[in-house]
Amino acid sequence: MTNTRTPVIGVLALQGDVREHLIALASADAVARPVRRPEELAEVDALVIPGGESTTMSKLAVLFGMLEPLRERVAAGMPVYGTCAGMIMLAEKLLDGREDQETLGGIDMIVRRNAFGRQNESFEAKIDFVGIADGPVEGVFIRAPWVESVGGAAEVLATYEGHTVAVRQGNVLATSFHPELTGDDRVHAYFVDMVRAGL
Repeated sequence: MTNTRTPVIGVLALQGDVREHLIALASADAVARPVRRPEELAEVDALVIPGGESTTMSKLAVLFGMLEPLRERVAAGMPVYGTCAGMIMLAEKLLDGREDQETLGGIDMIVRRNAFGRQNESFEAKIDFVGIADGPVEGVFIRAPWVESVGGAAEVLATYEGHTVAVRQGNVLATSFHPELTGDDRVHAYFVDMVRAGL
C-alpha cells in the first residue's frame, strides 16, 4: 500500500539559500521547515543541506550543537539531500578542504571543492538526470564542487563534461548544482518521492 502521509522535510538553516529550498519543497508537496537546532532536527522526516560556504557551514554546525546530531541521523538512515556545499558536507572525503573542515559522510565519494572555478565563473547548464523524466534539468553551478570518485554503493545520476555532478547512495542524494534557483522542482520532487517511499 502506498503511503500518502505528507513528509516533513527540514532545510538546514545555518547558512546558505534556505528560502529557495523551502519554496521548492513546498512546490513538491512536502511540509518544509527551517532547522537550526537538534530539537528541530528530531521533528523532521528528512533534511536538505543547502548551498552556501561549506567551511562556514561546518563551523556553524559545531557552534549550534548540530554536528553530532546530524551525523547520527544520517548514519541512522534519515533521507538527506545536499546541494553544492551540501554535497561537500555529505562526502566521506574532501580534496582541497581545510584541515579543520568537518563533514557528515553519508555517500562514499571523494569531492573536490570549488572544482568548477570561482564565483565569476558560475554558469547554468542542462543536465540529464537518471530517474527524472521530461528532459534535462537546469543546473546552476556557483563555485560548484564535482565528485572525483565514488565507491561501489554510490550511484552516479548525472554528469557534466565528464565530471560527476549528482550522486545517490541509499537515502542520501547530492548535486553539485542548485536546482532550487531555477523554478524547476523536479529534483526536489525526486527527493520527496525518496522520502515518501521510506515513511
